[in-house]
Parts: sequence; C-alpha cells; structure tokens
Amino acid sequence: MLLAAPLAAQEAVNSGGGAVLRALDKLNAKVSDFTIANGATQAMGLIEITLNECRYPKGNPSGDAYAFLTIREAGVPEPVFRGWMVASSPALNPLDHARYDVWVMRCTTS
Repeated sequence: MLLAAPLAAQEAVNSGGGAVLRALDKLNAKVSDFTIANGATQAMGLIEITLNECRYPKGNPSGDAYAFLTIREAGVPEPVFRGWMVASSPALNPLDHARYDVWVMRCTTS
C-alpha cells in the first residue's frame, strides 16, 4: 500500500506579493499579460480573476509558481474556476471555459 509523502518531503515555499498572469480571449485571439496583487481582482473581457495567493519555491522566486485563483463570469456569483494553477503544468488544473484561457506565469516578490 502506498502512503502519501510525509510533510518533511514537501517542497518549502515562500509567498509572493502577487502574480503575473496571461489570459487568452479565444474569440478574437487577444493575449493579455497583467500583474495582480494577492487579494486583488482583475477584469479581463467578461471574466473577473481574483488572486488569493501566489507561492514559489523557497529561495527561487524565478522558479515554478503556484497560484490560487478564483475566476468568475461578470455578474455570475458562482465561480467557473476555483483552485491552484501551476506555472510549469498549466494543463494539470486548467480553466475550462469556452472563450477564455488563463495561465500563471510567475509570482511577484515586491
């Protein structure tokens, strides 16, 4: 029987002050990069993206980024996405939306 890895084996992380995200509007092929602070919300077309937290490997701010995002369609209270996105593996937990794609690029440290 396989058991989950012990806590000591988990990667040590630091919290960033925000994140750089990339969004694609598939209808008009418009790509937008934007910086968002932890706790802030950014509108992109008909969706609103809230960054709850961004983490990166301890001592390596240019390393992989892990961002907890909540994404809603404007005016709709129930999110279309809520969870962690990983910069190095965007297909691991992607936004499933007919019009938009969103990726985490990196965390910001200031």
